Amino acid sequence: MTQQTQGIDFATLSLRDALDLAVLIEEEARDRYEELAAQLVLHRTPAAAHFFTKMMRVEEIHRKELAEQRARLFGTQPSTVRREQLFDVEAPDYDAVRMNMSHRAALLTALKSEVKAHHFFTEALRHVGSVEVRALFEELCDEEIEHQKLVKAELDKLPPPTRDEEDDFSDDEPVAQ
Repeated sequence: MTQQTQGIDFATLSLRDALDLAVLIEEEARDRYEELAAQLVLHRTPAAAHFFTKMMRVEEIHRKELAEQRARLFGTQPSTVRREQLFDVEAPDYDAVRMNMSHRAALLTALKSEVKAHHFFTEALRHVGSVEVRALFEELCDEEIEHQKLVKAELDKLPPPTRDEEDDFSDDEPVAQ
């Protein structure tokens, strides 16, 4: 379907495999936020590092909920979806972090990732054959919109952007759902 997934046939995807995919997507995002937060600690940008740590926790909570749902429905049945089959579905881009990253820049990076994830699930829905998988992916689309709202609410709490922040992100503004 996309460059973000390889070897996954969305038309024949089972609910078990869809849940495994969703768990792996959240895991990838969690791990990336953790890596980026660590980089920002090294760059001594605590507000941005703190926000990425917060996003890491949000992704872990969502991953855990999906994993529990998967375990309830399918127990210990083996997964046929592997992490190597996906890349950057929801995870922020590695090059998003830079020295002196502002809190606003961290929020905009997270918003872009949530928009990217929503787009992924919206596109996947075009190819899904299973009613159960469709329902799960629709729920995941809604969840990504909720995450966008959370990030936007944080953005709204910030003072207006400085001239430097506007210049940094003039062509990078994500289009939220």
